[in-house]
Amino acid sequence: MTMTGLLDFDLPAALEASGPPEERGLRRDQVRLMVARRHDGVVEHHRFTDLADLLVPGDVLVVNTSATLPAALDGETTGGPAELHLSTRLQSGLWMVELRHRAVGGSRPWLDATPGTIVQLKGGGVAELLVPASGDAPVPALATGDGVRLWVAVLTLPSTLDVYLAAYGRPIRYGYVSHDRPIAAYQTVFADQPGSAEMPSAARPFSAELVTRLVSRGVTFAPFVLHTGVSSPEAHEPPYAEWYRVGVDTAARVNAARAAGHRVIAVGTTAVRALETVADDTGVAHPTQGWTELVITPDRPMAVVDGLITGWHEPQASHLAMLQAVAGRGLLEASYRAALEEGYLWHEFGDSHLILP
Repeated sequence: MTMTGLLDFDLPAALEASGPPEERGLRRDQVRLMVARRHDGVVEHHRFTDLADLLVPGDVLVVNTSATLPAALDGETTGGPAELHLSTRLQSGLWMVELRHRAVGGSRPWLDATPGTIVQLKGGGVAELLVPASGDAPVPALATGDGVRLWVAVLTLPSTLDVYLAAYGRPIRYGYVSHDRPIAAYQTVFADQPGSAEMPSAARPFSAELVTRLVSRGVTFAPFVLHTGVSSPEAHEPPYAEWYRVGVDTAARVNAARAAGHRVIAVGTTAVRALETVADDTGVAHPTQGWTELVITPDRPMAVVDGLITGWHEPQASHLAMLQAVAGRGLLEASYRAALEEGYLWHEFGDSHLILP
């Protein structure tokens, strides 16, 4: 394990969760949960069902209510069969998209596309790549060393987006997932506002029963919305701009908890990004909505977030900088070392990590 820069390590293929825990004979809330405490460096091993016993009355869990779209579409170009991943809805009917080659067991990035490329989609849909994602959209330019990965595109569909995606779309998946699953496998118990290209997966282990236990325990839930874009594991760019909304009630719950000395625990990196975006220099959260370009690193101290529930991230993934900001370098290294040694499972269908102060 290399401990310079972003955390780097070898991730064995056997630790990449290839499907939901329900297919492994578990309920979604029975995945493993590592608890790491920053104040003493202690790392403990639990199940996610233990969460109600690990939190205390007054804790606030900030949860993303964005629902996952079936955002992967099959298509054809003059260069051959393609897969189009819808990422982020932009203004004026434009989209940020990722064009990919179809491949056995999944797909791979299509990095040599050119402006004006036409993708013929099923059912009469058409996408035209306009320009690489740039300052013309609320996202920075995103490219690998070999070409452009994400594009601004115009999407022309024969019906409304929700109707079209229900007929022809499927959830985005990568090669470590064994086969396609229905969209229900990619929704959290909190999901009620469609818009995410990929599941806000930190909340997937929550069940209705566990939520009830937490509320009975005196833990408060504070909802917000942040629609995630694609986060292909083949390229670890810094997070790009994403649309969010933090409402009046959620800001008030967070501020009241902090004023009373209670902990604010973000469920997922999306929650960290949204909360820290709306916080002022004194740590007060303000209700607002818009596009956030905030990138959390250890050089940018947390203003609002005390703890984090998250999954396990790939070697050198940009989210590891955010985790280091929450946990500190030493605890992050210890957590990932223990996860590898104890056989925790990675990715959206894998195990969980709770970082507490």
